[in-house]
Amino acid sequence: MATSAVVIWLHGLGDSGPANVGLKSFFTAQFMKNVKWLFPSAPVQRVTANYGERMPSWFDVGELPISAQSPEMEAGVMKAVESVHSMINKEVAAGVSPDRIFLCGFSQGGALSLASALFYPEPLAGAAIFGGWVPLNPEFITKIPAKAKQTPILWSHGMSDNVVDFKCGQAGPPLLEHAGVSCEFKAYPGLGHSISNEELSNLQEWFGRRLGATSAKA
Repeated sequence: MATSAVVIWLHGLGDSGPANVGLKSFFTAQFMKNVKWLFPSAPVQRVTANYGERMPSWFDVGELPISAQSPEMEAGVMKAVESVHSMINKEVAAGVSPDRIFLCGFSQGGALSLASALFYPEPLAGAAIFGGWVPLNPEFITKIPAKAKQTPILWSHGMSDNVVDFKCGQAGPPLLEHAGVSCEFKAYPGLGHSISNEELSNLQEWFGRRLGATSAKA
């Protein structure tokens, strides 16, 4: 069977793609049957928040925990965005329409998923952010391509997150809405810096709605 859609899952700081492959076993709905999953790994580089030690990281992070006052390492973010765009373009070249490609990510991977979706020149199927943040300075909203604003965003954040402050995550969606980007925000009481089964269940339903499944819960 031909690939019906592609999910590119971007892991968090210090993690790896292969360590996240098990996530896809949660998505058992019929409409997910022919979805292709990609779990790339970040390059190993020095991270300021880790005292300059080398670790898997999509871009440099200035401090942990992440708060609304944390410095943004925008140049590194945009370099990582180019890498993700190359992944998307490879799938497009293989015959997958951009509007059938999802970007999903946790923590730093969520931040990168968001930035990559907002600066891709065509609308994507969607971007799902878990425990992430806006890794760009506020002025970025003036630079979002018009077509990119059509990409829907699903943003999920644990209210007890002590790595990426909940208020930091909560501040993102209003900024996106102001820029004309549709963003569905879901807060999860008691959830720390992790992904819950409830979040994954909601993600599967969201996939279904985006893919036009007759029953997103099927």
